[in-house]
Amino acid sequence: MKFYFYILASLIIISCGNEEQRLSVIQGEAFGTTYTIQVYSEKNLNLEKGIDSVIYAVNKSVSTYQPNSDISKINQGDSTIVVDAIFKEVYRISETVYTNSEGFFDPTIGVLRNAYGFGDVKPLKEMDSETLDSLMNYVGFRKVSINTDGTINKEHPEIYFDFNAVAKGYGIDCIGNYLNAIGISNYLIELGGEILAQGMHLDKNKSWVVGIENIDSPLEERSYSATVALKNEAMAASGNYRKFRVDSLTGEKYVHTLNPITGSAEKSDVTSATVIAPTCALADAYATAFMAMGLEKSKNVLPKLAGIEAYLTYNDALNKPQVFITDGFKNRLLD
Repeated sequence: MKFYFYILASLIIISCGNEEQRLSVIQGEAFGTTYTIQVYSEKNLNLEKGIDSVIYAVNKSVSTYQPNSDISKINQGDSTIVVDAIFKEVYRISETVYTNSEGFFDPTIGVLRNAYGFGDVKPLKEMDSETLDSLMNYVGFRKVSINTDGTINKEHPEIYFDFNAVAKGYGIDCIGNYLNAIGISNYLIELGGEILAQGMHLDKNKSWVVGIENIDSPLEERSYSATVALKNEAMAASGNYRKFRVDSLTGEKYVHTLNPITGSAEKSDVTSATVIAPTCALADAYATAFMAMGLEKSKNVLPKLAGIEAYLTYNDALNKPQVFITDGFKNRLLD
């Protein structure tokens, strides 16, 4: 699941000392969750219509929850769909993270997600080794490509694209691009727990401040493990401690972060991954990748990733909770 970062920045109207820049708060629903956007502007702007247009465009292209979206039609076997710029960009970002994570982030994992019961269809009644081997034939980002005419080539028609681990973050980036285009340079977007911060909190003359949720905090009474200062960057997180499924017949527990290499739905030693990145799409995707990779692989890859910082919680050999934090993330932590 994606964590809910509690926004600590004030929601009040900016004081009379700086009347030209007023803080407005916009709230709504998008991508199956809710959003809160704080923006500074010189006048009251009606932003909802523009934001809704951005959300509509992203959903129409890459939402598997929209039956008439391009990605849904492609998953249903329509090979005539010519994908748009949104699909191509999400595909490109996914390919980058797939390569950098050594295959642990893979948007062709959709058949497995559906089989385990985390997609939009009922789970398989039985997941034995033979069934898993069969499904793995339809997993692998190197088995798909975008043709020169914009259509999608799939090595097997059963391959099922699932951009859910990157599309929400990308949608947040698109909302940010819209705000930039209309001249808003100081804002904080929180959507489904993912964050995009631009500029500053002008009232406090400081960077935007957000919190990282404790993994053991109750759902109804969340608390923070740390607070972070963000400026012109994004933060997203992933974890398995709340989102999982228990098979009613076997009692086996399946987590929603799947291992694309083995097809396993078992937990790695990383219990949560919070990532700071230049864009929310990258933060979103790498948080998922680190969950699947586990601690040691993540620690080996992170130094090679420019602009990517991580706060990873994990269980050690004695099953005791520990935290690994990159130096760049430490520099953003507040006392």
